[in-house]
Amino acid sequence: MSDHRAKRPGDAAASPAAKRARDPSAPAFPTYTDAPDLRPKIRILCEALTKGESAPDVDAALDHEGISVTTDDVEQVLRFSYAHPRAAVAFFRWAGHRHLGHEHSPYSWNLVVDILGKNRLFEPMWETVRSMHSQRLLSLATFASVFSSLAASPSGNPLKAFMDMSRYGMTRDTPALNSLLSALCRANRVGDARAAIVVARAEAGTRPDADSYAILLEGCEAAGDPRVARVVFDEMLRAVGFDPDNVPAYDSFLTTLVSSDSSTAIPEAIEYLRVLSKHSCSPGEKFFRAALAAHLEARKLHGAMELWNEFVGHRGLVPDMEMYNTMIMLQGSLGHAEVIVEYLDDMVFNGVFPDAGTYNLVLKFLLKARKLREAAAIFSEMVKNELWPNEENCSLALRMFLDTHDWEMGIKVWNCMVENGLPPLEESGNMLVSKLRDDRLPEACKYAEDMIDRGIKLSSSTLSKLKQCLQKIKKGEIHDHLLQKWKAR
Repeated sequence: MSDHRAKRPGDAAASPAAKRARDPSAPAFPTYTDAPDLRPKIRILCEALTKGESAPDVDAALDHEGISVTTDDVEQVLRFSYAHPRAAVAFFRWAGHRHLGHEHSPYSWNLVVDILGKNRLFEPMWETVRSMHSQRLLSLATFASVFSSLAASPSGNPLKAFMDMSRYGMTRDTPALNSLLSALCRANRVGDARAAIVVARAEAGTRPDADSYAILLEGCEAAGDPRVARVVFDEMLRAVGFDPDNVPAYDSFLTTLVSSDSSTAIPEAIEYLRVLSKHSCSPGEKFFRAALAAHLEARKLHGAMELWNEFVGHRGLVPDMEMYNTMIMLQGSLGHAEVIVEYLDDMVFNGVFPDAGTYNLVLKFLLKARKLREAAAIFSEMVKNELWPNEENCSLALRMFLDTHDWEMGIKVWNCMVENGLPPLEESGNMLVSKLRDDRLPEACKYAEDMIDRGIKLSSSTLSKLKQCLQKIKKGEIHDHLLQKWKAR
């Protein structure tokens, strides 16, 4: 980078701040205020860069602080200075001139290139690249940053930057091509990425490899474009054939297919899966997760079970919690509540410990299927593990246990709710007292008094029903005692 200062654009709209205000797609950069544990020295330097964009202002602010800097300091400050590109460049020059003998690290240079590019200051970005070239500091990482910045700009031409690499002594090889493709696909420019392969092969002799097509297929996945994904997949087979190691490509391709809105999404993905299997190739767990979700949405248990047996049983994939939850939801929603408990045992066996969400899912299906013995066991296990039922399950469990006169479990549910403040306390407490009063009147009175003592509202209707039962057995004084407490609250 030459010592003369970058010219300030005359148009205010050309400033990075103005561009970000006008262009919602422009990135929101992290600043030193986002790092509370930043060293005081770095914080002071970052603050100094916010005091002006012109080099004289920045130099004056930095000189005023009287702080010496190291290469590591420069790198840290630059990482937090993306929002102030011209000030960052001025700091870079100041640090090199005042403290480092103009010997910056390659990483610092790359940061300057990235800062300028991300702010779409492409002329000074290229000036910096030329300076790095003169000092033999350029690397593929430098051009990866250039590709990324140009790809993110509507008018940017990262393919031209790739073709110009040879002017800077850089090789236009397959890793460089893949860096270009990755930048274009991240910017949702899959069409440009596909075109870049053709140009790079014809004009630079650069051949794509398996990673190249994996990148393209990941771009198709991100864009949700199964049509283009099929074309890219066919191009890949013609170029590199089937490769068991190319799991990311197969993963993205089949995930794109099975996640589409097409009515044939699942059968088409499964057919491609069979083709891959014949060639000893396979997608990974991303596809498995997406396929399970698609089967859940389509309520296709048989297909989901076949996938589960294939990936988990035969290929040895260890499911994560999301996968287990999907199977639990699928089995439960189809009324197979007796099966879902087995998944909990399998989870623990595989070192995936159920959380409150999984337990609540299992408990909900068991209660709705009226599998109360199994539900009671799951509830007890939850309490033991200090994982609490949600509001819907609390209400449903209490009602169902009380309706079947399983007083012990009903009271256990209530005690758990009270001790842990689990809603809905008022509704559930009144239900408990009302259900107990016919068969277990003393306990009904006990819990009614406890509700009053805890400040949980006992309804006048519940109290009135208690009064009728107590008067029948000549125990009206108990009601009077409760009423007096009730009125005192």
